[in-house]
Amino acid sequence: MLTVEERFTPGVSESAILSRVRNFVGGNFLYLQLPSMPADDQRLFGGEALPATYFTVMANFIEEEFGAIVSPCEGTNENLGSLRAVARFVAAKQPFAVG
Repeated sequence: MLTVEERFTPGVSESAILSRVRNFVGGNFLYLQLPSMPADDQRLFGGEALPATYFTVMANFIEEEFGAIVSPCEGTNENLGSLRAVARFVAAKQPFAVG
């Protein structure tokens, strides 16, 4: 009988993700246009729709930094509209994220 041993690696914690997202936003050209570093729950952009440039930059960061794919339909304020929303979104994409 063939037995396959699966090894699960826990994901990155939401607080660690938040820290990495905060560092990214603090050093990215797109966000340097903001008057100050936004609070974790502060909306990054006004309005219901996210600017296309913001979505592309943040989606690329998430894919490169965390290996999570962001589909266009996931580019909402609920998922990507604040630093905490991004961290929560990325953590939810990981199968075994830790606290």
